[in-house]
Amino acid sequence: MKSKHLTGDQLLAALSALSNPHRLRVVAALAAGGRNYVSQLARELNISRPLLHLHLQKLEEAGLVTSQLELSADGKALNFFEAAPFAIDLTPAMIAEAVRTLTTNPEK
Repeated sequence: MKSKHLTGDQLLAALSALSNPHRLRVVAALAAGGRNYVSQLARELNISRPLLHLHLQKLEEAGLVTSQLELSADGKALNFFEAAPFAIDLTPAMIAEAVRTLTTNPEK
């Protein structure tokens, strides 16, 4: 995800996803340690797997992480996540451009 091509809705999704300290920790852990599967990441971050799944879902919907389901040697399904490459340059001009494409009306 490159910030120059973000629509208003994409910008809102990314900023919303990053506005939570748990999700910031998830992105930081994946950026530092590379791809990881949910159970291991939950242990490293000291967070429950169900709660981690909710945070990962929000990050994935915003395009900030990606996932891939793989089978282990013993046939167990492991969902691996990794940080997606992204850059968000927040400038007044970029925000003004993104606002023109908003489809979400926050006043509703």
